[in-house]
Amino acid sequence: MAASQNTTNPAILALEDGRVFHGISIGALGNSVGEICFNTSMSGYQEVLTDPSYRGQIVTMTYPLIGNYGTGVEDGESDRPQVSGFVIEELSRLESNWRSDESLPDYLRKHSIPAIGGIDTRSLTRHLRTQGAMRACISTDGSDEAAAIARAKGAPKLEELDLVGEVSTKSVYEWDPKGKESFPFGAERLERPSKEPLVVLYDFGVKRNILRLLRAHGVRVMVVPSDTPAEKALEFNPDGIFLSNGPGDPAVLTAAHETARRLAEVKPVFGICLGHQILSLAFGASTFKLKFGHRGANQPVQDLRSGRVLITSQNHGYAVKEEGLPQDLEITHRHLNDGTVAGISHRTKMVRAVQFHPEASPGPRDSAPFFQEFVEVLKGQG
Repeated sequence: MAASQNTTNPAILALEDGRVFHGISIGALGNSVGEICFNTSMSGYQEVLTDPSYRGQIVTMTYPLIGNYGTGVEDGESDRPQVSGFVIEELSRLESNWRSDESLPDYLRKHSIPAIGGIDTRSLTRHLRTQGAMRACISTDGSDEAAAIARAKGAPKLEELDLVGEVSTKSVYEWDPKGKESFPFGAERLERPSKEPLVVLYDFGVKRNILRLLRAHGVRVMVVPSDTPAEKALEFNPDGIFLSNGPGDPAVLTAAHETARRLAEVKPVFGICLGHQILSLAFGASTFKLKFGHRGANQPVQDLRSGRVLITSQNHGYAVKEEGLPQDLEITHRHLNDGTVAGISHRTKMVRAVQFHPEASPGPRDSAPFFQEFVEVLKGQG
């Protein structure tokens, strides 16, 4: 047990297949269940914690030392942590960052997120890579192994939960109309159009940096709930439609598939991550669950149009099937680790989408020009 955890409360991580890890509590006391996954990013743990795409999941960080720069209000991708639980190997003794507002343990406790440290995350990750995604339980209240395993086995599966409904906005709002929250992220260095195009963004669990970067490129962003009918979105007379990232199984979002298809008949539509899957399903493709997902800031993707290889940030447990892909859809990007589809475009409609996260946070910015490409389409130059 690492001395740097600075706590003596024991904790258990139990997997539904009976594998158990013992460590110590570094977050809130209690029990938490969810599908366990791992993220290979070396930094950006707060962005990971607050990414709505992780709703209903317990996240393991493979990098061994976490918490060294604390947490800050500006680094959240949403208003609070979205994960069900958090797993790390070693908690940093000290946090050192002039932007830090509080330590990682204090942040987790404030938001009632159970977390465990002091376990062998390398062994855990190897187990998940071999056995595949599964349900798990973090117990920090003194429960025994049998009780924790039982909770893991009894946890609902992701496809049984309305995760998008939990994270989507409940009302329409315009993101940052005066630009005060977005322009510092790079807009002063960008040539913004004289007339700002309007985009309706479907919030399936949008990350704030998607909103920031769209606004930083001079786009007005009207955010609408995930279940907004196509007719309602078109009442804003938008120049384009954007489908965001989000959690859960894309195949169960059948209403969103039909909405996306109808919107694509009359407007340019772009999508990221879950938005990519929804658009693919809207035009007749199918999706499948990956064995252990793609989550991290070091995922290699090739742009098949240029041949260029991008290092990307990704977070998804489902992918679009290449087998049976409709002829109307063209594969534009491919994941180089396993060959899965990482981007599509429609051959006759202005529909483009990528499985990775061009907004990063955390991660490299190799694919940031995706947003400029979208703006060029809105300006009629794409």
